[in-house]
Amino acid sequence: MESSAVISVNHHKDGVSESLLQVVKQYVQIPVFTMIRPRGGDFLYSDRELEVMKTDIHLCKSNGADGLVFGALTEDGRIDAELSMELLAISRPLPVTFHRAFDMVHDPVVAIETLISLGFERVLTSGCDATALEGLPLIKRLVEQAKGRIIVMPGGGITERNLQRILEGSSAQEFHCSARCNKESSMKFRNSNVKMGASLSAPEYSLKVADVSTIRTLNAIAKNIL
Repeated sequence: MESSAVISVNHHKDGVSESLLQVVKQYVQIPVFTMIRPRGGDFLYSDRELEVMKTDIHLCKSNGADGLVFGALTEDGRIDAELSMELLAISRPLPVTFHRAFDMVHDPVVAIETLISLGFERVLTSGCDATALEGLPLIKRLVEQAKGRIIVMPGGGITERNLQRILEGSSAQEFHCSARCNKESSMKFRNSNVKMGASLSAPEYSLKVADVSTIRTLNAIAKNIL
């Protein structure tokens, strides 16, 4: 089982620039896939947003991305095949994953056939449910339907407690998780009167970081199954 990292090159609140990609590539040996997403919210994109996505793809390719991750839907909840074809053409020869926009489609059985015909290598999905565990029946069905024509990667709420059940229950060969934990800020002086963002945003003095111990545990569980 090969590991890979996914980072975001996007423009919504968690967005980062291609400079992060450059630095990450200096320090890791595993493949790095970059997510192309011009904003938060839905996956129905305008012509201008499409221009931004195309530019981001060019930047990611020129800065060493090993693969790309994106997704787009039509207003009636189908895969936007026309937009996807444009982005896939620019992405070549890099492998491309269709992200969890898939979980918002009207008919996942039809949608996965569309992704296969377009040439996506992988689809990330929680089985069109709140978590991959809750969507396990559909994930299993999609893996069976795909028959190796596309990689079905479960993702969404995966932890050390449920990974074995998800992998064994779906026959999936890959999985996705954030494995995040909270890290207290090292700031000694703190101004509690100011919020640098919306009232519902993350605490000012708490950081989300990847938990190395959790990642090792998840890898060990997966290697024992796959």
